[in-house]
Amino acid sequence: MSTAEINTKQNHGWAKFREGQRDAVPIGLGYFAVSFALGITMKNAGLTPVQGFFISLLNNASAGEYAGVAMIAAQASYLETALMVIAANARYMLMSTAFSQKFSEKTAMIHRWIIGFVLTDELFALGIRQKGYLEPKYYYGMMSVAMPGWAFGTMFGVIFGALLPTRIVSALSVALFGMFLAVIIPPARTNKVIRNVVLIGFLSSFLFTLIPVIKDLSEGVRMITLTVVIASAAAWLNPVKEEEL
Repeated sequence: MSTAEINTKQNHGWAKFREGQRDAVPIGLGYFAVSFALGITMKNAGLTPVQGFFISLLNNASAGEYAGVAMIAAQASYLETALMVIAANARYMLMSTAFSQKFSEKTAMIHRWIIGFVLTDELFALGIRQKGYLEPKYYYGMMSVAMPGWAFGTMFGVIFGALLPTRIVSALSVALFGMFLAVIIPPARTNKVIRNVVLIGFLSSFLFTLIPVIKDLSEGVRMITLTVVIASAAAWLNPVKEEEL
């Protein structure tokens, strides 16, 4: 490969990195706001701002962190805490399996590992929306904005969260849901299959909270069951051809 070709490839890579940063700005801001509420929970559990920062930096999952902090507050054992966090984060195994199809066969395993470590619902949604195979540098750009937003938001939540009015904290805690809707609504408006899957997911999730026996299952188990059933049905009825990736 000539020097000119190498420079062109590098410039393209940095362009994708900056594109990922730009697309992830709303997510980073949303994470910063939402993690304030998580920081308050950590403060109530006796954790320090530094501990809150590194917990969020190394465990990029709101449900898993809430579960883990609740176990810490209850003075649970390490084994109990680990099992609870694994159960709360089990859906990421399914997401990782699906997301792996967005990468070219030439993508190095180290990139897959790093991206799998920072796979969140919102970054997953943005990555899936990319046309063709996903370039790791695009995802790294998203990570460089989203991860600091989540970690610093948690830290500042531990420090200052207790000073905020309860209503503001409650508003911040639901900001993540609004942000996620902003991610899924645009493709749902243009793609009938996605729109139907989203609507079926909403309806099924609601019904699962009412149906006897099923409603008694944990939220994580219900979510995983719905994900497997609906995603499998959609993939079987409307398979995506390789040239459409």
